[in-house]
Amino acid sequence: MSVAGLMMFIWPLLVRVEPQSMQHGPDAPFVFMGVLPLLIVIVLAELSEGGMDTKALAMLGVLSAINAALRPLGAGTAGIETVFFMLVLAGRVFGAGFGFVLGCTSLFASALLTAGVGPWLPFQMLCSAWIGMGAGLLPRRITGKAEIAMLVGYGIVVAYLFGLLMNLWFWPFITGVEVPYHSGHISYVPGDSVWENLHRFLVFTLLTSTAGWDTGRAITNTVAILVLGPAVLATLRRASRKASFGVLPTFGLPRPDGRLTGPLGLKD
Repeated sequence: MSVAGLMMFIWPLLVRVEPQSMQHGPDAPFVFMGVLPLLIVIVLAELSEGGMDTKALAMLGVLSAINAALRPLGAGTAGIETVFFMLVLAGRVFGAGFGFVLGCTSLFASALLTAGVGPWLPFQMLCSAWIGMGAGLLPRRITGKAEIAMLVGYGIVVAYLFGLLMNLWFWPFITGVEVPYHSGHISYVPGDSVWENLHRFLVFTLLTSTAGWDTGRAITNTVAILVLGPAVLATLRRASRKASFGVLPTFGLPRPDGRLTGPLGLKD
């Protein structure tokens, strides 16, 4: 699913496309319809092979609702995104498959809550899914303060990568981006080589979003993980351990007086 999702972002660099006002409007619904069934397949695969159990599935619903409620607090204003730090922490605790699905469900739920449904939604869902998945793939042996430092560094990196990819979803389709830079513009040029267009795109990103939106997102992730990270990690791990889903009951042996002995005995 990640490979297919990445192709949805980069295909304009591989073929000739013409700038248009609709951007991804015509194909976004098909991308969305392709994402949802694949999410169900991922959940079923995780359940069948033990990567996700009923406890994790319950937590998936809870965390999706929490993220949907958190996102409107920032709504991306000046790069303030209050949802990504939770994706990082949850992916760290519950694993890559869980993080991938949580990224998709969180952005989908928040879009419904804030009327943010549009052609950008499936691309936001995929980017957020990769954030959660990457957190689950980080080294497991790192703990304590070193773990928090690692998650802070990861939160900074993904803040800039999210901005980079979300610029790529619309950049090939816009026109008139004039900047006094070599060729005089940083727009997509139909027919140019991949490297030339990619170069223009990187300059476009540096000039338009890196210093503002992306840096604001990186600062938000850093502060949230430093302040809330230890407590949230401990809470999620305790919830995962203490939840009683899947625990099999044990029965004691009958005593001569008819009462039961053992953990579920009636002696008290």
